[in-house]
Amino acid sequence: MVKAYLRYEPAASFGVIVSGESNIAYDSSGKHLLAAALEKIGIWHVRQGLCTKTLSPLPSSNSKGPSLAVTSVASSSSSQIASGYAEGSIRIWDSDKGICETTLNGHKGAVTALRYSKLGSLLASGSKDNDIILWDVVGETGLFRLRGHRDQVTDLVFLDSDKKLVTASKDKFLRVWDLDTQHCMQIISGHHTEIWSIDIDPEERFLVTGSADPELRFYAIKHELADGQLIANKNETDVNDLPAENKWEVLKSFGEIQRQSKDRVATVRFNQSGNLLACQVAGKTVEIFRVLDESESKHKAKRRISRKKEKKSAKEGLEATEKGETNIGAEGGSNPVVTVLDIFKLHQTLRAGKKISSISFSPVTSKNSLATLALSLNNNLLEFHAIESNSTSKLSAIELQGHRADVRSVTLSSDNTLLMSTSHSTIKIWNPTTGSCLRTIDSGYGLCGLFVPGNKYAVVGTKGGTLEFIDVRSGTCVEVVEAHGGSVQSIALTPDGTGFLTGSADHDIKFWEFQMVQKSGEGSKHLTASPTSSLKMNDDVLVVAASPDGKFIAVALLDSTVKVFYMDSLKFFLSLYGHKLPVLCMDISSDGDLLVSGSADKNVKIWGLDFGDCHKSLFAHADSIMGVKFVRNTHYFFTVGKDRLVKYWDADKFELLLTLEGHHAEVWCLAMSNRGDFIVTGSHDRSIRRWDRTDEPFFIEEEKEKRLEEMFESDIDNAFENKYGSKEEIPEEGAVALAGKKTQETLTATDSIIEALDTADAELKRIAEHEEDKSKGRVSEFRSNILMLGLSPSDYVLRALSSVYTNDLEQTLMALPFSDALDLLSYLESWASAIDKVELVGRVAVLLVQLHHHQLVSTVSARPLITRLGNILPAKAKGCKDIMGYNLAGMDHSMQLVSSRSDAVFRDEKTKLLEIRSHNAKRTEERADTKQEKKRKKKQKKSDGGHVWS
Repeated sequence: MVKAYLRYEPAASFGVIVSGESNIAYDSSGKHLLAAALEKIGIWHVRQGLCTKTLSPLPSSNSKGPSLAVTSVASSSSSQIASGYAEGSIRIWDSDKGICETTLNGHKGAVTALRYSKLGSLLASGSKDNDIILWDVVGETGLFRLRGHRDQVTDLVFLDSDKKLVTASKDKFLRVWDLDTQHCMQIISGHHTEIWSIDIDPEERFLVTGSADPELRFYAIKHELADGQLIANKNETDVNDLPAENKWEVLKSFGEIQRQSKDRVATVRFNQSGNLLACQVAGKTVEIFRVLDESESKHKAKRRISRKKEKKSAKEGLEATEKGETNIGAEGGSNPVVTVLDIFKLHQTLRAGKKISSISFSPVTSKNSLATLALSLNNNLLEFHAIESNSTSKLSAIELQGHRADVRSVTLSSDNTLLMSTSHSTIKIWNPTTGSCLRTIDSGYGLCGLFVPGNKYAVVGTKGGTLEFIDVRSGTCVEVVEAHGGSVQSIALTPDGTGFLTGSADHDIKFWEFQMVQKSGEGSKHLTASPTSSLKMNDDVLVVAASPDGKFIAVALLDSTVKVFYMDSLKFFLSLYGHKLPVLCMDISSDGDLLVSGSADKNVKIWGLDFGDCHKSLFAHADSIMGVKFVRNTHYFFTVGKDRLVKYWDADKFELLLTLEGHHAEVWCLAMSNRGDFIVTGSHDRSIRRWDRTDEPFFIEEEKEKRLEEMFESDIDNAFENKYGSKEEIPEEGAVALAGKKTQETLTATDSIIEALDTADAELKRIAEHEEDKSKGRVSEFRSNILMLGLSPSDYVLRALSSVYTNDLEQTLMALPFSDALDLLSYLESWASAIDKVELVGRVAVLLVQLHHHQLVSTVSARPLITRLGNILPAKAKGCKDIMGYNLAGMDHSMQLVSSRSDAVFRDEKTKLLEIRSHNAKRTEERADTKQEKKRKKKQKKSDGGHVWS
């Protein structure tokens, strides 16, 4: 009989506030900050410091492998959020509902830059594949792909009412693209190193670029008039007073400003009002520049010129050879030439405690400050700073919901209601079900830990060789015991629960007994432990484990062996050797029969504890194995490794049961619940993940087949294309290509359309035969094909076509053979009569004609069909357009009627609702502030009264 196992699946992920791979961004209201946390996006309420919503992609049936990390985030003027991922996909989210509206596939590399147009109807994306794609967010489809950059696209920005796009790349060039004609109209060189970030001010006067060069470069923007000529911005005319000689020259060099820091620029951003410019470097500083307005900059220019005149008059004997000095007379007029230094002035330098990953200006400015700046730090931390006229002040930080460094150990309480995790400076107590952080305790570098029976106390072994005793209820460290001369590598509870044993790098194993002691001056007792005995080893102790029956203790040493001793007498029993590198983890089964060891040699060995024989050696992971745990009362066990995987094994059959993917970096530790219903893992990516056992059964053979299929498909996708496929040529200057890309989903969609066409053709033949029989007098009842779900052949094909995602339609039709494309064209005529399908029919017709133009022209039978479609579709499309225009005009008229009948200004319902909510929230905050002020005054009075009394 074939044995069925129960499947484990990812259930929760917590502990990550912000990941350093992505940028951060405020939403349009300025109340929430969007921060990428590995594969999720957290929406944080800035004032409350709470994560109000998490946007997490649902695993699709076609998706294989782990969910990939978010690499870029952008928010639109509405409630829409765009997120780019490491494999090149882009997801559009509705932040109010917290759902993914659509997924856009087009890039072949990680998405590195996202930017919405001002209206929010267009989205531009740049990627590591060197391409830029323009997306229609409303139509949920890609418009076109822009090629020309020779390296990763780092940033992009819309210009001139979204008619132009400026892109920056690591190839050291800026490119200006005309989106109407889809061509590159200007290439700007001059940077000596990679350009990392660009931005424009809200009035679109200046564009700033940041690179690894020691200066920021500024460009004046020239705007297009109705006749197609370029003219400089009014303010910029005052600045440069130069005619637009070249109509293709959109950006003109304006000047440079020397930076304070030697690190490369990571981000440059203007704030919402355009009076501040922040330059974040790849270090701990943000340089903030003040942007002076027109009158201030002119005044500064006049002062500069007057100072030059004074210098000139003081040095009358010297010849004026420099160009600037010869033009002083001209500059001294009523309209002086304003330089970049007259407009941009270094205001302040903000310094953070750790390296800054990303910055974002709040779109809302508070009364007491010039702007609010959010920082994401590379140690899993968000900070908010107020930029004032004379200084910067830290407003708040979001830090309690995650560790600052790697999660080194995780331990579950005996009732599975509490989870303890240790890191380099803190211990955190979590609720493993909800993922909420209950306690944070400052500590040493915790390497291992355990809950004391009763779950009121916990013990943590540190890198400094100390044992820290934690009161779980109060969240305090009640005792620190100097335990070892080296780091405490491992800790294990004795089976009777009265003590524990520790293994250290000082070659010692110590046995400890729990004690309750009372310090002098303290009313209550607290837990501590005293050593009862010790065992000296010949090498560093890496792991200790006690058998559940209390008979043996197993010790893993740095010499790659595992020694087994009797627990009562501490006499030597067995030596288990066979690993080529040190054993980093081990566990003993509940019945005491098996010991499993995981090593740096990537192998798992299953040992019998009766004779010390190796039952099986399994190549388990692609890197060092860091944790192993048996499921209680079974011979199933889990392993985790530096290859980011969690694996589930059967120790009796020596079979791999499941491979669980989810972590984005090395997995350091593993904890198993007592009932075996879930496991918890901790990783270098600072996340803690819970994997739950489901009721879904699976079979080993099925899993093997799945793994083979995945290997085969990945081999087709990667190896064949990369090794044997023709190398893609470097695109020509400013080339345009299709926006989409071929994926497994598009191929599946093509198959479903071909299958629907074949089924419909067969059905039409059956109908024709039935009609023929009927005409001959052979009357019989016609039974339609049940696979067509009671639909007519035309409707059945339409159903298959409508199920294709809008973004995938182009690539789906590209894979369609010409014969099937011709069949599909024959159905379009009947579908065009349905008014809700006119847009789809028109798009399919245009795409098929574009893709198969030569064959359609040379096919005689296709000509009448194309002619008929050419007559029908434009008229139908115009009809739809007229209906939409009529409805829009009707709604506009209704709005005007409502406005005329009421004194109040007509407003959008959603805007009004948001205003009411914000007003109520302000009132609540004011009340809370008043209450706090009253409490403070009461306390003050009491304390003052106490002082007088004394």
